[in-house]
Amino acid sequence: MASSDRYENVIRRFEQLTEELAKPENIRNQALYRKLARERGDLEKAVGAIRRLRDLEGRREEAAGIVREGGDRELVELARSELVEVERELEETKERVKVLLLPRDPDDSRNTVFEIRAGTGGDEAALFAADLARMYRLFSERHKWKVEPLSSSPTEMGGYKEIIFLVSGENAYGKLKFESGVHRVQRVPVTEAGGRIHTSAVSVAVLPEAEEVDIQIDPNDLRIDVFRSRGPGGQSVNTTDSAVRITHIPTGMVVQCQDEKSQHKNKAKAMKVLLARLLERARTEQETKIAEARRNMIGSGDRSDKIRTYNYPQSRVTDHRIGLTQHNLKGVLDGDLDAIVDGLALANREELLRREMEPGKGAGA
Repeated sequence: MASSDRYENVIRRFEQLTEELAKPENIRNQALYRKLARERGDLEKAVGAIRRLRDLEGRREEAAGIVREGGDRELVELARSELVEVERELEETKERVKVLLLPRDPDDSRNTVFEIRAGTGGDEAALFAADLARMYRLFSERHKWKVEPLSSSPTEMGGYKEIIFLVSGENAYGKLKFESGVHRVQRVPVTEAGGRIHTSAVSVAVLPEAEEVDIQIDPNDLRIDVFRSRGPGGQSVNTTDSAVRITHIPTGMVVQCQDEKSQHKNKAKAMKVLLARLLERARTEQETKIAEARRNMIGSGDRSDKIRTYNYPQSRVTDHRIGLTQHNLKGVLDGDLDAIVDGLALANREELLRREMEPGKGAGA
């Protein structure tokens, strides 16, 4: 498809979505409305850049015509200067349009469910899980995102065997999705009397939040159990059966939540986690192209992949997928993650651009 035809299709789809969003029946259907609004939002910047590109092309033709015709010397010189400036901005805008029209992960604009679990390392891994939870909370605050705890299993030393929370905000999943994987820490544990450096690991899973329109669950496929909440060490922290465990029978997935005193709230939070996990399962099964592209770009994000190392003695953080090292451990743990997150996003875009330019692919294919 020629670039001009592709641009026309993008503008036509944007205008169609604008009309669809104004229809009363779509406004009443909130799930559909959110889906249409998300797609329109994804196209808005691309449409603006395409319109700017066309405006620049018009200015270039006008200035070139003046130069060709000759005549007034001062006017011709002005036209030549205009041509130089327009050509420069044209090239920049063409590159911007190219990036904006790259295949997008349709879930980038969603909220995201974060799951952090202690791996090898016992109490030290649990303590580092708490450190990572704090790091992502502070990073979210920098981006004006809301963090809502969903479930946690604290330890007596102040760590977490597991902590799950929802991050809500613009492009939250798109920014954070490459954080999935194993995060390794090298430091002297507080439990180590001999001062030896230990290596522990924590797994992070980043899932797009599911909506009702994404996953339909038959209530008969769920087994819901209630029990009394337990704190660190197993002691009961509630006198009522407020904790909830949900089992999705077809897949065997089990989710439980006990953080709230209300059984209703715990059930709602557990369902959010279950829906997100089921959506991720569906993505893995149905969107093999996206999964393969991501794996080729920066690693699979599977929990078996050691994606990053946090070395305390050297104050060093290294992301192994893009070879980025920072000697700013304290800053990173205080939420200064932008250089790493942006570096991963850049690697993503560069690989997609490379694929677009392969023979038989891209706009001209």
